[in-house]
Amino acid sequence: MDEKFIRRFESFRNSLDSLAEAKQRDLSDSFVLSGTSAKFSITFDLAWKVMKDILVQYYAITGFVTGSPREVLRESFQANLITGDEWMDMLKVRNQLAHDYDGVIVKEHCGTIVHVYIDKLYDFKKAVEKLLKE
Repeated sequence: MDEKFIRRFESFRNSLDSLAEAKQRDLSDSFVLSGTSAKFSITFDLAWKVMKDILVQYYAITGFVTGSPREVLRESFQANLITGDEWMDMLKVRNQLAHDYDGVIVKEHCGTIVHVYIDKLYDFKKAVEKLLKE
């Protein structure tokens, strides 16, 4: 993998660890909610971009029509980089959070982000680390 990939993966890992701090925080606090929302969006974006890098550089899959997150998630699922329907749900939530001006959406999804999505992101991190050791 090239240097750009290594930097992006390192950014993903750091962002994920920072997001995971939400597990120890008061999720009813509006500041914690907004930070969790922002950090989730950043972490998710880094995750799908790491997936795209792996698909292109490791699996030589280049047939993306637009290279959209949805396409990358589908290809990553087929390549067994990720598992579960949660990834498409994460994409939907990330897209909704971009327009969450009053904090209603993050309140609705924060529990899922903290108790489900973070674990899925860590599963992906482990899969990438395993792939890099091969």
